[in-house]
Amino acid sequence: MKQEELQAIASQLKHPSGEKGIEMANMMNETNINMTKHSIQNLNISNENRILEVGHGNAGHVEFLFEQAEKLKYYGLEMSELMFQEARQINRNFVSQKQAFFSIYDGNTIPFEDGSFDKIFTVNTIYFWQKPEELLSEIYRVLKSNGTFCLTFAEEDFMKTLPFTQYEFELYSTQKAQELIKKSEFKIVYTETQTEKVKSKTGELVDRAFTTIVLEK
Repeated sequence: MKQEELQAIASQLKHPSGEKGIEMANMMNETNINMTKHSIQNLNISNENRILEVGHGNAGHVEFLFEQAEKLKYYGLEMSELMFQEARQINRNFVSQKQAFFSIYDGNTIPFEDGSFDKIFTVNTIYFWQKPEELLSEIYRVLKSNGTFCLTFAEEDFMKTLPFTQYEFELYSTQKAQELIKKSEFKIVYTETQTEKVKSKTGELVDRAFTTIVLEK
């Protein structure tokens, strides 16, 4: 692949837009669904929880989240206008029933009040955080005391094998992510790395190692 094509893929993964963005979002939802479900399960969701997701993509997984408990409220934040529209469309029933709420944000400041959420999670977004320490402290701020935050990402060793990650991506190993977290007020409760089979762009199955770090305020 040419450099421009790789840069275009990286750019779409960071901020999907246009026809290609919808394709990319569908592909991301499919490839990331196991990571996303794993992250949701590690939140230990209870009835009436208010849950925030940072960077939801097309949010094709929200139905799974609502299966975890009753009377939940889900809030999704996204930098991409296209993903905001797509997520609202896919989850229009939850939106009309006032169970799911989607908003656009700038990637740095979370537009909610202190202590707004019981649980927060994010999957495969850490590579694109513009100001990681600041965003982490924003997540801490909007989480309730004793609330849980799940951070899930694919390991650096795997990500390095993808040619487009040399553009726009900041890759993380478990150790590097833990070092970032140590600069925040979060407590690390649990860290788990597992390997799954995913389809590569050429259709072959490859091993992908991913990590979920469960944090508490």
